[in-house]
Amino acid sequence: MHEPDVTAERELCGLVNGLARQIGDHVRERATTLGLTAPQATALREMTGPLTMRELAERMSCEPSNATFVVDKLEALGLIERHPHPTDRRAKRLVLTAAGTAQREQLLALLVQDSPLAALSAAEQGTLHALLQRALAR
Repeated sequence: MHEPDVTAERELCGLVNGLARQIGDHVRERATTLGLTAPQATALREMTGPLTMRELAERMSCEPSNATFVVDKLEALGLIERHPHPTDRRAKRLVLTAAGTAQREQLLALLVQDSPLAALSAAEQGTLHALLQRALAR
């Protein structure tokens, strides 16, 4: 690998890490306004429908045991319920309650406000999405 390649790779990694840090800070700030932790907000954001704990953990990029801890807190807040899985007796499906759905909608509205990605047009966000997917597919 040539020195310019190494420098470009280092700079790109720095930019990706910087963006990830900004997004994490943004999620934390918005979560706090709703009385949530960042992991709780991430779990709510990822609850696009009924999910198993394993599916939610994958979406949150964490271990199932960590997701369980977060879900326990969200369940105590009345935002998520555990239901029997229709086809797997060993698994539970996580389902948002009415309060959880309302809280998720509030969260999603807050997350798009002043998002670190807001400086990019929809087309630029689409390009970034495609490039990141391609890089992660390796």
